[in-house]
Amino acid sequence: MTEVWTVGRVVRWAADDFRARGIENPRLEAELLLAHALGTERLRIIVDSERALSVEQLAPFRDLIQRRRKGEPVAYLRGYKEFYGRVFRVDKRVLVPRPDTEILVEAALRRTPTTSMGGRYLDLCTGSGCVAISLARTRPTCKVFAIDVSPEALSVARENAIRLGAAHQLAFMAGNLFEPLAASRDLRFDLITANPPYIAERELASLAADVRAFEPRLALSGGEDGLLVTRPIVRGSAAYLRSGGVLAVEIGAGQADTVKALFTETGFQEVEVDKDYGGHERVVSGVLR
Repeated sequence: MTEVWTVGRVVRWAADDFRARGIENPRLEAELLLAHALGTERLRIIVDSERALSVEQLAPFRDLIQRRRKGEPVAYLRGYKEFYGRVFRVDKRVLVPRPDTEILVEAALRRTPTTSMGGRYLDLCTGSGCVAISLARTRPTCKVFAIDVSPEALSVARENAIRLGAAHQLAFMAGNLFEPLAASRDLRFDLITANPPYIAERELASLAADVRAFEPRLALSGGEDGLLVTRPIVRGSAAYLRSGGVLAVEIGAGQADTVKALFTETGFQEVEVDKDYGGHERVVSGVLR
């Protein structure tokens, strides 16, 4: 009880503990969690490394450490995740937004330059709403329809849209892929984006524990080959895209060639593949002519 626990000492202790448990980026996670427990920014943790902490300040940090040891994702512990320059609320109802999904947003924006001053967009498997809201905030005159099969996920997405000032641009719809649009067959979009579940069923067991045990399986499992949801997205999109409209879909490792062929079979031209920050093929996009 007489020991002095400074910010720096606490971070080192937590980082060593995480490292011993095989957690990636142990020091970063320790700094993020301590900052969250103290209600401050990570920069203050780095700058104030010699500041002594009280027992009362350490208590919430200990709770976070215990939960992280059990595998709970840092994003769930903090309650938010940064994506495309904005902070999104997240919890166990939605998949944690990944930096690689920013490539989906960038590809969609790059391939729709003529609709930058307007347009009607559709985001399937919207989850936390990170893609739909990022598109809306980047293109403030567009209208975005966001669909997800999970009503719980849509609740999170609606909250994010309100918090981030995009609610007036978004229409949220619950249902499986294009089903909520069945009554509006004349509706056409300039852009359709999707980050579907694309992990093959046999690969789920090999995912990191914090993903496998905590993130919603509905947002991860893509069936036997990982393309159970991707196929109907590509094939069904032709009925809802205007001529010259763009489809952009996030994919998993090793799926690029199959998905490119699917795009071509469906009538898409100028099919392109974008790589993520790690150099992996991550997004397939094409134009419907």
